[in-house]
Amino acid sequence: MSRGKRYEEPKLNMKKVFAVIIAFIVIIMFIFMIRGFLTQDEEQTKIVSKTYFSAFQNNKWGVIDETGAAVIDPSYEEMVIVPNSKKDVFLCIYDVNYETGEYSTKALNSKNEEIFTQYDQIEAIGVIDNNEQASYVENLLKVQKDGKYGLINLDGRELQTCQYDQITSLQGLTDVVKVQKDGKYGLVNQEGKEIVSVQYADIQPLGQNNSSNFIVVNDEGKYGVVSNNNEVVLATNYEQVEDVYSANYFVVQKDGKEILVKKDGTEVVLNGLDEITGILKNEENGVIFVQGEKYGVMNLSGEVIIEAQYDDLKEAKSGIFIAEQNGKYGIIDEQKNEKVGFTYQNISYYEKADLYVGEDESFNNSIIDSNFEVKQTGILVDIDEEKGYLELRQNDEYNYYNFKFETQKAADIFTSHTLFLSKKDGKFGFVDKDGNVVVDYIYDDATEQNDYGYAGIKKDGKWGSIDQKGTVVQEPTYDLEDYLKIDFVGRWHYGKDLNMNYYNQL
Repeated sequence: MSRGKRYEEPKLNMKKVFAVIIAFIVIIMFIFMIRGFLTQDEEQTKIVSKTYFSAFQNNKWGVIDETGAAVIDPSYEEMVIVPNSKKDVFLCIYDVNYETGEYSTKALNSKNEEIFTQYDQIEAIGVIDNNEQASYVENLLKVQKDGKYGLINLDGRELQTCQYDQITSLQGLTDVVKVQKDGKYGLVNQEGKEIVSVQYADIQPLGQNNSSNFIVVNDEGKYGVVSNNNEVVLATNYEQVEDVYSANYFVVQKDGKEILVKKDGTEVVLNGLDEITGILKNEENGVIFVQGEKYGVMNLSGEVIIEAQYDDLKEAKSGIFIAEQNGKYGIIDEQKNEKVGFTYQNISYYEKADLYVGEDESFNNSIIDSNFEVKQTGILVDIDEEKGYLELRQNDEYNYYNFKFETQKAADIFTSHTLFLSKKDGKFGFVDKDGNVVVDYIYDDATEQNDYGYAGIKKDGKWGSIDQKGTVVQEPTYDLEDYLKIDFVGRWHYGKDLNMNYYNQL
């Protein structure tokens, strides 16, 4: 009798086994790919987060990063230019011949390697704005090869070949450059596109910080306006186009007289004025004019709305004017009603915040709301229209307010900061976001922590710095009484000349 089996032994299904193995391998590969992407993203984030500054030490120039570490050791006689603080592209000038004006240039990266070596010269394109502040054209470098100039971006990509006789900036504009070729001028934007063809005897900006329209001059010396799409907005028929911007009107000179010209060519002749200095925000309401060195307002029918009796006049918002009289500034409306008396050395209007800042002879500020009421006084340290806050120094303390003039905590504004300035018994210290004391109240003055984690501390008339943990990085040894801005990156303090944007260390 044969013996039966208690159970049948299972046989391996090899197709299923292979499928499971392959799926397992795919999962492992997927995990490694994701990990690789994450690692790559982390590395890219680290690179992006780097910030670079020109640095000055022992009469030599170099570059530091946001930790205060030297990236390019201070060894150059001339300032090392950092065109974009987020890009590790640094421009050095060397072998300067001060008699002939000749010099050599090179570009370095954060590894101190020379880059963009295919060019004879490489330079940033400096810009001076309407407040005489210096900066650089965004994302563009001027390069030279065989006596001609071209453009590259900060990654080294060629945007315009070396074909121009010269490349310069326009006042106040960081997103466009003026190019010259065979005695003619045109414009190129930061993407490298020629937005105004090279055909004019000259090109200038139209209005402050306006990159949409430009004043051009033809070979006969006649003026007109072109757009940033190379379209003729106003034909070159005039003796002059004034630097007064409006969406629909232009101030021009014709037959020796200033007139208004609409985009469709309609001319508006206004009598009884010497000069037009502004077009009102509601354009159909008229212009700001000068007569006998005094300012007033006239509508487009030639009727004087505000007599020419002010030493200066600028429209803050529609129907509201900041005026100067007898050396003092106030605010008036179209009916000449004094909304704010003529008591200030200067008044500025912040459009996004819809508030006014008046400054007196002692540099104290009055913060004035849209109803022309003084809501706060003190020394204005900062106003950030994007984040919606203002910082005032009041009674030797730093206070924050939103644009409704409600008190704000520094921790609610600077959410990434670890330390916050605090004052007790006349001394300054630092607390964490929960109000716990991290740095004792031992300093005579101090600054809020900056975006790089450092704060300034003052003791016995000298300044130093602490890091994001409250550890002293630089003992208070710097005499910065004449400095307009107190700021630290590690042991480096901000330079005295605000236009140069650099950090200094003894």
